[in-house]
Amino acid sequence: MSRVLLTGATGLIGSRAIGPLLEAGHEVHAFAREPEALADRRGAMSGVFWHRLDLLDPRATRAAIYELEADALLHFAWYAEHGKFWTAPENLSWVGATLGLLRDFGESGGRRAVLAGSCAEYEWGADAPCAELETARSLATPLRPATLYGAAKHATHVAASAYAEGAGLELAWGRIFLCYGPGEDERRLVPSVIRALLAGRNAEVGDGTQWRDLMHTDELARAFVALLDSPVNGPVNVASGEPVRLADVIALIAEQIGRPELVRLGALAPREGDPSKLLADVGRLRREVGFHPKSGLVEGIGQTIRWWRERR
Repeated sequence: MSRVLLTGATGLIGSRAIGPLLEAGHEVHAFAREPEALADRRGAMSGVFWHRLDLLDPRATRAAIYELEADALLHFAWYAEHGKFWTAPENLSWVGATLGLLRDFGESGGRRAVLAGSCAEYEWGADAPCAELETARSLATPLRPATLYGAAKHATHVAASAYAEGAGLELAWGRIFLCYGPGEDERRLVPSVIRALLAGRNAEVGDGTQWRDLMHTDELARAFVALLDSPVNGPVNVASGEPVRLADVIALIAEQIGRPELVRLGALAPREGDPSKLLADVGRLRREVGFHPKSGLVEGIGQTIRWWRERR
């Protein structure tokens, strides 16, 4: 059993990683900044050691990391305010906070770190799935972020990799594509359609012609835990590997709820700079990490609908 530091433990993905970490036999030390979020989860997750910590406070972070002397680090925490994170100056603060966290972890005796990156690090616009590394079957996709968020993530990976190599620290960088699931911001596509249809309202959406890779947050969290427990280092795309048109996702939601007549495709104008395709090559995740999802889009959408229905 290893002692794991989990950041972003009350967030969309971090909160879903607690169960898989415990199932894998890890001792989990979860960091949360908000006291009310900490209280909400303390009783629900027995066996987890909760710590109140603001990772943007370098002195407090260093003290906490040195006190715990953990073997592994699973880092999800970042600024993620819906609609704002793409251009928010807070991204710069999280570059420094993440690198400081990694340094403290390495200097306190840490062995392996897995950090959350993003598909926003890639150059968008290609028809081919984004590939992390050049292989005999594909070329690596250029890393040319179009947003401050993507640039901040990419800069963090470059600096973290250089530090890890010099410090003898194992480092994997999981690039997250698009996810959905319980607890997602209600303004995002999947929950906004679900909530509208459950309420008997029209679901006004774009034309849905874009192709995306969607992964349920439970599967995404399991994939990160599998990456943590593997010997794989470097960048790894964390995605389903199953391309789907957004119009088909919307139709699936409408079919399961039973209100397809309420869907208004094309009611919203396309977003500027939105790529027609944003897909992932998941070869490393499948072959090297050995991760395969337990469930697909149909099951994941059904579970998410049930979660929202219970909260109406």
